[in-house]
Amino acid sequence: MQQRRQFLKNVALAGTTGLITPLSFAEQLQQSQPRISAERSLHLYNIHTGESLKTTFWADGEYLDDEIQQIDLLMRDHRANQAIAMQRRLYDKLHHLQHLFHSQQPMYVVSAYRAPKTNASLRQQSSGVAEGSMHMQGKAIDIRIPGVSHRHLHKAAMAMRSGGVGYYPKSGFIHIDTGRRRHWQGA
Repeated sequence: MQQRRQFLKNVALAGTTGLITPLSFAEQLQQSQPRISAERSLHLYNIHTGESLKTTFWADGEYLDDEIQQIDLLMRDHRANQAIAMQRRLYDKLHHLQHLFHSQQPMYVVSAYRAPKTNASLRQQSSGVAEGSMHMQGKAIDIRIPGVSHRHLHKAAMAMRSGGVGYYPKSGFIHIDTGRRRHWQGA
């Protein structure tokens, strides 16, 4: 608990003083990380369907296929009612973030899988939707955690130093994916 307090204090300082560099923030994050557990669980809420799921998807050194399928279903494209097998590393990243913040609230899923037709429709409505979006490949998710500032969630995702991280402060979510390492800020 003491490590968590120190981590949150340092995150707050980073936002107000600018004294913590991304490298030192990553070091702070690493020091505050909980010990590797024998299980990985997720508590999720899909904001579009109202579905909620609390499940352990990894235990005893392996992924649990039945549980992964339940998560994949929750991550489906609600417009097309289609699901695909999402990339498991994405679920590991979600677990890491949820565990890091010790949230008792579910992680809110804003957007996960998108069928190509859905993605094309969203592209017509917004210039911020990529034509070859990783959402269509099951490699991306847009999230928020109630009670955790988007800025802190963004910094924690950046400190993982893997994949893409998009920060959408006005829209109220962050994007994470399992693609090459990059970052950006949207609306």
